[in-house]
Amino acid sequence: MFATTVFPPAFLRALFALLALLQKFLMAAGMVFLIGLACLQAGHSGLIEGLKTLIPATEVTDGEEDASDFVPSAGESPPVLSPRMRGALDYVSRRYRVSTEALEPIFATAQASGKELRIDPLLIIAVIGVESGFNPFSQSVVGAKGLMQVLPRYHMDKLPEEADRLGFLDPVTNVRVGAKVLHESTRRSGGVESGLQQFGGALNDPERRYSSRVLAERQRLEQAAQRFRA
Repeated sequence: MFATTVFPPAFLRALFALLALLQKFLMAAGMVFLIGLACLQAGHSGLIEGLKTLIPATEVTDGEEDASDFVPSAGESPPVLSPRMRGALDYVSRRYRVSTEALEPIFATAQASGKELRIDPLLIIAVIGVESGFNPFSQSVVGAKGLMQVLPRYHMDKLPEEADRLGFLDPVTNVRVGAKVLHESTRRSGGVESGLQQFGGALNDPERRYSSRVLAERQRLEQAAQRFRA
């Protein structure tokens, strides 16, 4: 014998009401789908646009934004690198085994930030080489992130308004922020070497090993650029 479960009348009434509401919703959704399909076949774009308004706006917007990330604007052209930066890019691509296509936006950002902040762009590139070896997802034991190993807890104010903490892992954003940090460090310390020591968290190193590494890397980049232009 099986035990019979008896539900209270109030529970059954609520259950039947819920089922009726679900049935109406499914019927309405089916009608919208059939009308949309018929309009698509008949070419009635106006009615289709009207039906789109029934879709939550955030879903449509997200889809459009995702697509725009991969489709460049018709009038846009890639920034032109100077011969000096192009020669350095060729050297970095071979030394660090990174594709030139991946390096071009990094070098273009360093070139633009260097011009804006009056910093040698090859110095920015040298810092990237020393800090992360051109690994945009690099993270240190103290939490510094990205190409220039920027500490998010100290430099959130330098991110673009629409960016969050993940922006530090975006190569272009990281270079823009890192260049600003380097500019601040140099200005506060009164010189390139001292600024590099501050940037690298090595102010207490009397031998200035961090700045020596960066400046040596910049010298190699400069020599590669000269060979490229010769």
